[in-house]
Amino acid sequence: MTTENGMNNITEITLFVAELERSKEFYQESFKLAVIYEDEHCAVFDYGNTRINLLQQSQAPELVEPALVGNRGDGARFLFTIQVPEVDPVCEELKRRGVQLLNGPITRPWGRRTACFSDPDGHMWEIAQVLN
Repeated sequence: MTTENGMNNITEITLFVAELERSKEFYQESFKLAVIYEDEHCAVFDYGNTRINLLQQSQAPELVEPALVGNRGDGARFLFTIQVPEVDPVCEELKRRGVQLLNGPITRPWGRRTACFSDPDGHMWEIAQVLN
């Protein structure tokens, strides 16, 4: 789907994090990705068609003012999904890397097999397999 105004491509997602080094290490170890840019306030990872920018939470207000920056304990408000060919082996690999699954793998009634985990700041991730 394309839009007339060109707003059809998500290029970056910025996640506000409490401890940049801790979060950077989680993403490096869990997803085995290299940092493509970093400074004292952020670290950016390339997921192919989208970049994830980990931004120190103290720097977030200027981006969202007058809205408030939420805290980790406020609960889940979104879920990132990564589609994979087979969920079970990916989950086993994530466990070997120290990631604790919150649920799954679960076969869902809508034709997916999924598992969910969070990063150190409570950002929710789902691994999903489309079932035939």
